Amino acid sequence: MVLRPRRWIALCLLPAVMIGCLSGSCCAVSTSATAAVLMDADSGRVLYAQNENQQMLIASTTKIMTALVAIEQLELPQIVTVTRNATLAEGSSMYLKEGEQLTLETLLYGLLLCSGNDAAVAVAEGVSGSVEAFVEQMNLRAKELGMENSSFANPNGLDADGHYSTALDMAKLACAALENEMLMRIASTKTATIGGRTMTNHNKLLSYMDGCLGLKTGYTMAAGRTLVSCAEQDGQRLVAVTLQDGNDWADHQALYSFGFSSYPAQRAVAIGEQVVSVPVSGGAEKEVALVSAESFSWPVGQGESLTTKVEVPQQLNAPVSAGTEAGELVILLDGEEVGRVKLLCGESVAPELPEPVSLLDRFRNLLNS
Repeated sequence: MVLRPRRWIALCLLPAVMIGCLSGSCCAVSTSATAAVLMDADSGRVLYAQNENQQMLIASTTKIMTALVAIEQLELPQIVTVTRNATLAEGSSMYLKEGEQLTLETLLYGLLLCSGNDAAVAVAEGVSGSVEAFVEQMNLRAKELGMENSSFANPNGLDADGHYSTALDMAKLACAALENEMLMRIASTKTATIGGRTMTNHNKLLSYMDGCLGLKTGYTMAAGRTLVSCAEQDGQRLVAVTLQDGNDWADHQALYSFGFSSYPAQRAVAIGEQVVSVPVSGGAEKEVALVSAESFSWPVGQGESLTTKVEVPQQLNAPVSAGTEAGELVILLDGEEVGRVKLLCGESVAPELPEPVSLLDRFRNLLNS
């Protein structure tokens, strides 16, 4: 498990060229996109950014939010009845029929694999009763995720006033999606036959590159090609976003090649690892070992240095119970704090036993009493 204590620190918002120059790999990658972001998913550190805060149309990558909100609100086996309104949705479709009853899971496969706009409407109505109520939930979730430059007007991504996001915000959304096991299980499926339908994933990166975990493609005439994806290598997870990019398959592969090679995750501490010992006053043992409560890793570029320092009390007083919090390990990148891990007492320490009193001393105490 990787601790994520300070995901959206200022370091995350440094522009790509500045980050590249600091790491000795300036301008090592570029894209054909109007806007793009490469983010380390577990730390939230931005490794590459290009017009990352520009508000743009996002097309069907919208459906990542639709799926996330739906899965958080409704159980997968829940039956949804398809309305006429859903069947009238324009664009890509899973070809729903009015009155058809399908599980939420089936609709989510239609949403994320074949990008059904009809599935998006059916999901929204099944979860919240109406598209309008569901959109309110989408915007609320966006605020919770820190998507400060985003607004949703529908669940499918069709061009509309008040429907936009940014490459940076979509990377934040992708990081949240990565933490949802059910969503990622569906998004990583290449082909599925469910509910009497065979559906094929539009995301060709699943076949083009090893380690791709999903997520979602998108296209409208106005938005151009949009793509949000994630990949894993050696336990490190990266998220890539490109908006209005006619060469997105190649660009995402280039971004991942750059990210994994230039910013490999470096482990600062492992869960249960002994970090320091602290003296114990009045204890049967003179000191107690403090161990890390979590693992912590951070992407480190060439020329950067990940260091740690401890903040612990000068001593503890017996008795001490194993698992008691007793300080923190501070992790720094080039001297700037990027995270903290709690330190716990690795064992219990009982109070020191008094020295046994001899028979002669007992007799003397009795005479003096």
